[in-house]
Amino acid sequence: MRHVPFFRWVLTLGLVLFACSVGLYAVGSDLPDARQIDLTVLDEKPDGSCRVRWIDPYQKRAREASYQCDPGRSDLLKAPQYASSRGYGWESGFILTEGPERGNLEDLATEQDLSHADVLLLLGTPLIALGLIGGNLRAIPRVLGVQARLIRHATDLSKAATWAAEEYERAVSAVGEAGRHDVLSQGADTGPGSRLVTALWVLREAGPQARETAALGRKLANQLHRLLDDAAPAAGLRSMLQAGPAARSSAAQAVVELRLLLADAERNGLPERFAQTSVDLLRGQDADWAALAAATDFARDPAAYRHLLAQLTRPAVVPQAPSPRQGRWWRRRRRGPRRAQSCFPD
Repeated sequence: MRHVPFFRWVLTLGLVLFACSVGLYAVGSDLPDARQIDLTVLDEKPDGSCRVRWIDPYQKRAREASYQCDPGRSDLLKAPQYASSRGYGWESGFILTEGPERGNLEDLATEQDLSHADVLLLLGTPLIALGLIGGNLRAIPRVLGVQARLIRHATDLSKAATWAAEEYERAVSAVGEAGRHDVLSQGADTGPGSRLVTALWVLREAGPQARETAALGRKLANQLHRLLDDAAPAAGLRSMLQAGPAARSSAAQAVVELRLLLADAERNGLPERFAQTSVDLLRGQDADWAALAAATDFARDPAAYRHLLAQLTRPAVVPQAPSPRQGRWWRRRRRGPRRAQSCFPD
């Protein structure tokens, strides 16, 4: 089950509504054109209610009407302090410049109807806040489960274990391939070009512990691969945010098991063993030098090479399952005394 980005969609919807509101404000399709003019305040009350006079530029005459003045403006603009007047005050306002009401005052204080831009803004702003706050709160527990460093360490150990196992399998395969075309000489002398001797020398240089290390590496790599697949969501912030509850739970359990495996590997020195085994098994890459070293070592101890070849080419003993006939005979022998006892009671 994947994570459902609910708050992300809420945030997206809020941003869309906010963008539409900004677009309507920029276009100004539902706002009438207005022109600022000077108003003469004839009478004013403490709450700002006043009666004003202005010159209508369209009808070319003076007009009077009720208006809502700004009560917080400077006292120098109010009567009787306003200069060069006959006890009147001063205010500024806007008159409409189009439509049937052209020349009338635009009383913004009494405007109660919300425009479309205002409605979109009122709807989009809470959605944006909800998406940001809710998304961050929901992301906190998922962010705390990120274990990128642990996953990276486990991946490196898995690669080292896999390389050690593959290098050993490649070295054993080289012995088998060379054995098809070459045989060990009976004496201690052999040419430096013997592929079989060179392949056996690589395994001898790696030591008897290389086989055990390779088997351990293969087993550990399989365990790490399985756990790394389950712990994949914990490898990064983005993957953890996209994972669902079930995947996060599996990742948390896998991380615990990975931590235990890594602790055991560090305690037993497995990373160093895997690295050393890989280096020892790669010594045969320089073919000329390896062939000379192998010929010299074979001349010194040919018996060890024959013994190692015998171990590698020894067929595995497969246990044989008992035949059905033998099984039935065994069951007859066990059932015989029971029938005899039942037929011949004491």
